[in-house]
Amino acid sequence: MSRTTTPADLAPHELRVLVAVDQERGFSAAAQVLGLTQSAVSHSIRGTERKVGAVLFERGRKGATPTPAGAVAAAHARRVLRLLDTLVVEARGAARGDGGVEGSATEGTLRIAAFRSAALHLLPAALERLAVSHPGIRPEVRVVRELGAGTAGEVAEGRADVGIATLGGTSPVPPGLIGHVLLEEPYSLVHPAGHPDPRSLPLVDWHENCGSYTREWWRRQDWIPSATVLTEDDGAVLSMVSNGHGMAIMPALSLTGAPDTVEITDLGAERPTRSVGYVTTPELAFSVAVRALIRELRAARA
Repeated sequence: MSRTTTPADLAPHELRVLVAVDQERGFSAAAQVLGLTQSAVSHSIRGTERKVGAVLFERGRKGATPTPAGAVAAAHARRVLRLLDTLVVEARGAARGDGGVEGSATEGTLRIAAFRSAALHLLPAALERLAVSHPGIRPEVRVVRELGAGTAGEVAEGRADVGIATLGGTSPVPPGLIGHVLLEEPYSLVHPAGHPDPRSLPLVDWHENCGSYTREWWRRQDWIPSATVLTEDDGAVLSMVSNGHGMAIMPALSLTGAPDTVEITDLGAERPTRSVGYVTTPELAFSVAVRALIRELRAARA
């Protein structure tokens, strides 16, 4: 009697091939990364497509481009492979006698995606505490711009275990992920120190701040002009304001360690705020490394 093939029949090596082709955008490049022949990679992808019941890559002269089904499949494959890695790490921890729960013998890589100001001013204290409580955990931090899918998208697609993300308003926790707010940071007016009329200055802004949670408040402020200068990140904004090129409206993390050449003015009781928190996957939320980082993030803000 023949047996119906189901997606559950996909083996880990097939998932690794799928992820490699998605990452390298080509069968030959994926074969080089995996130490396989191109024909072996092609055969594996054809088998995976047959099992899934969908075309996962468009083949062409420029390589392999994931179809919508392929992008979804690759994201799930990365998450499954990561969970298999976690299985091995925590099972070994349990075998050593630390229970795979809170023991300092926990080892392995913890992949963190964070937007720039969080990576600079929120993560360091938490990672310092993590190094003491869990010296075997090796954090890998990537700075990701909080545009489009942002840091939460990195988690959803299996490229990060934890994302430090902006939450709430126009940036809710994406479906399929879990998360929680760590802090609410207020926005302030920042301008060259000693300027007699800072609100008359041109506005300097950055891409990640545009279209954010401040927009509703922003529209009610008739004194805020359109941005004269639009930069790539908040660090460039602070530098331009520091050198007298305008004023800006920035959240507290971005103003950490601001130079003496700028002045920070409170925007009053109606000032906008930004929610900063963490996101992770349901399957990794109870892993030792993710729980340890979340605990240290909370402790660092206490």
